[in-house]
Amino acid sequence: MQILQLDELESKLEYNFENISLLKEALTHSSYANEKIGFGTTSNERLEFLGDSLLGMIIAEIIYNNKPNMSEGQMTKLRAELVCEKSLAALSIEFDLGSYIFLGRGESSGGGRSRPSILSDAFEAVIAAIYLDGGYEPIKRLISRVFSHRINEHSEHIPGAFDYKTRLQEVVHSKPGQNLSYELESESGPAHEKSFTFCVKLNGKILGTGTGKSKKAAEQEAAKAALAVI
Repeated sequence: MQILQLDELESKLEYNFENISLLKEALTHSSYANEKIGFGTTSNERLEFLGDSLLGMIIAEIIYNNKPNMSEGQMTKLRAELVCEKSLAALSIEFDLGSYIFLGRGESSGGGRSRPSILSDAFEAVIAAIYLDGGYEPIKRLISRVFSHRINEHSEHIPGAFDYKTRLQEVVHSKPGQNLSYELESESGPAHEKSFTFCVKLNGKILGTGTGKSKKAAEQEAAKAALAVI
């Protein structure tokens, strides 16, 4: 492993280490460490443990701040989809992380550089290494940068979790001078089981109508109908 290669990885991560040994440890698989017993080589397993917790916490914070309409169950499901082995391995491939990992001879010849478990563990270890080297803000920037669009993509597959109102606003406001508004058309039912109907208007013209058990849900349904029209 050449220092130049680590420089390349730092460039991809958009972070420069003060203590480069932390990055080397994050990239050291147990198979390599076992071959180097007696040379003070440490595997990335402890860093992976820390990185797993850090990643889950920051993803939870991003979801909480950016998906105000999501329930606890929806947020939990979304986080689980984002931090699973498959998702992290795919992300590692984008960074070409497998090319930088220190592997034992057998693991390397056996396809370890593309093994999802090795790639996902290494990514979590790198998160921990950045945290120990530079603190919370650098890993938050990195995770926000690489996960923002993934959060939106995965949200679409969770029932009731996609924010149609935000999407409609983005579409409408791509053109200047557009006025979007929501109006309550009717409500019915007893106090413990009310039903609301909202319409969404663009420049005074109704684009869509939706009904739900809460005002927020009805607005979301109206926005969904409007997007279908647009």
